[in-house]
Amino acid sequence: VLTVKDDTVGRAGTYCFRATGKTGYLTLSLPRVFALEAADHPFSADLTANGETTTVDVAQNGFESVGEGTVGGARSVLVEIRVTG
Repeated sequence: VLTVKDDTVGRAGTYCFRATGKTGYLTLSLPRVFALEAADHPFSADLTANGETTTVDVAQNGFESVGEGTVGGARSVLVEIRVTG
């Protein structure tokens, strides 16, 4: 997960999560996410921006630009990651 790094609030620019099973989920609140990348497992992610939730699917070894990482995209908060296979 790639975010806009901000040392003043302790937010790193990159967060990595490891899936230990074929399915599962993680609920979190990570602001200013602009890209999602998958390695061994495909996953879907829910992001919120401007009061709306969007679900993004990321294929195995895939990369998806989201939120500020897209042209005209709003600041987005990652709220859930689900391993899908």
